Amino acid sequence: MKTYFVDSFTNEKFKGNPAAVCLPNTELDSETMQSIATEIGFSETAFIKQISDNTYSIRFFSPKTEIPLCGHATLASSKIVFDTTSFENIKFINAENVELPIAKVGNKIKMQFPVYSTQETEVPQEMTDALGISGISNKRYSPKNKIILIEIKSAIELANLKPDFTALINSYTGINGVLVTAVSDTENFDFHYRYFWPWSGTNEDPVTGGVQTFLTKYWAERLNKTKFNAYQSSSRTGIMSTELVDDKVFILGEAVTLFEGEFII
Repeated sequence: MKTYFVDSFTNEKFKGNPAAVCLPNTELDSETMQSIATEIGFSETAFIKQISDNTYSIRFFSPKTEIPLCGHATLASSKIVFDTTSFENIKFINAENVELPIAKVGNKIKMQFPVYSTQETEVPQEMTDALGISGISNKRYSPKNKIILIEIKSAIELANLKPDFTALINSYTGINGVLVTAVSDTENFDFHYRYFWPWSGTNEDPVTGGVQTFLTKYWAERLNKTKFNAYQSSSRTGIMSTELVDDKVFILGEAVTLFEGEFII
């Protein structure tokens, strides 16, 4: 099975978020795909298959479970398709039959994702203690993504967080992860964020595009604008541009291919 490793949301190798992109030439069951994703160990492994012309099915697996939608693995998969075909525009269809139109824009890739709402929520003290947060500016919950959003005041504090992941898992159940965000302290970016998801993936996702399905809308309401430059302040770091247009969010980013080989199954 042809397999690629791609660093997403970066133009530098060993930065951004690594994803595996697998192109099965036979039908694989979910258990086998999960085993492959667990073996590879990246925060996400994508399995893509051409359906017709420039349309592909796509499924995403973390080391622990299947994920309906993933931004950085979609970007990685788009990078491979664009590099190995003459297509300038493609479309992925995920496991929930959500269509994801993708366009090649120079050396960048533009992805169209759906937008999901957030609602008020409560965050237990045990969670803020586990994250190491001193104070909360706002807190929301994305039911579709099962992700808690916490806004704090300082981008510096955000970058310096060192969560206790055992305590974090024990502080809450029934969610996929918790996203911590802050308004940027530089002119280059509008907001910073980090995503912790030991419940369903790795401890921390280096760069997360899928959360823009609700995070871009959140900051659009907070900052009264629709176009953003976002910075994920994980140890690997990552950047992307986003734009909110009605019920869609456009995510623009780059990716670098590191590895091409074959997975023996």
